[in-house]
Amino acid sequence: MARPVTLFTGQWADLTLETLAQKAQAWGFDGLELACWGDHFDVRRALNEPDYCAGRHQLLAKYGLKVWAISNHLVGQAVCDNIDARHQAILPAHVWGDGKPEGVRQRAAEEMQATARAAAKLGVKVVNGFTGSSIWHLLYSFPPVEAATLAAGFQDFARRWNPILDVFDEVGVRFGLEVHPTEIAFDVVTAERALEAIGRRPAFGFNYDPSHLGYQGVDYVAFLEKFGDRIYHLHMKDVWWSPAPRWSGVFGGHLNFGDKNRYWDFRSLGRGNINFEEIVRSLNRIGYNGPLSIEWEDSGMDREHGAAEACAFVRRLDFKPAAVAFDAAFAEK
Repeated sequence: MARPVTLFTGQWADLTLETLAQKAQAWGFDGLELACWGDHFDVRRALNEPDYCAGRHQLLAKYGLKVWAISNHLVGQAVCDNIDARHQAILPAHVWGDGKPEGVRQRAAEEMQATARAAAKLGVKVVNGFTGSSIWHLLYSFPPVEAATLAAGFQDFARRWNPILDVFDEVGVRFGLEVHPTEIAFDVVTAERALEAIGRRPAFGFNYDPSHLGYQGVDYVAFLEKFGDRIYHLHMKDVWWSPAPRWSGVFGGHLNFGDKNRYWDFRSLGRGNINFEEIVRSLNRIGYNGPLSIEWEDSGMDREHGAAEACAFVRRLDFKPAAVAFDAAFAEK
């Protein structure tokens, strides 16, 4: 059976869930990965209104869609971050509160615990998201950064996320960190260190997204091979990077997405540099059978055209692993 192809709704939160579901059916999707913003999935309503989760399923079923995961990236970002005015724009008012940093972090942690409970009530087994990081701003080590300072950042992550993960364990849901710049883990090395920091507990794994690894120069296929048992969900997203950068590098030069002078930019699937053929082969090797969730981002393309194109691209690309070796007929009997 082919893996289900879903659409992450985070970039579509300006549309109602019903409007998006109707479009997703027409584009050929099997389901939606619901973002916990816009009107797509409300954590507090899920916990406080008896019929809310059933209503979400009914709405999706009306358009032949299912849900396998929800995502709360925006709130998760605030759990470990150094909070500033930027966070107010991405957080629910009840999490932002008075904006005092430690209070924001604590309320964000409580909201992530509530998200685990809401996911269980909805009947899904994975919550995807971000963790934030107190040490991301120390990415470049000048002035020199002491090893103890970096170690303290991973300790801070473990101190803040272990109580959240306790609730994930309690309700039988897993958290998938999207390894990504600005998070505690942004490449293979830091992903390994994050796992070590929380004692490699099973509640914590990864929402794999090759686009955030490729332009950094990280081997995104090797990531799957190394962390195969921790791939709880994945985003199919493409990225282009220039073979001969002129004006900006990996850090982007403070240029907005879509600027022609960026060294890299997200592209609709099949139009960037990611080798999805090798990703599918690796997914078959590690035994991943979950959704192929399209996170569509391309500043230069109409998004509805892109969503339909991306769905068709992933369907053509996906294939089951071999049940028998192609030369089995010649094996010794």
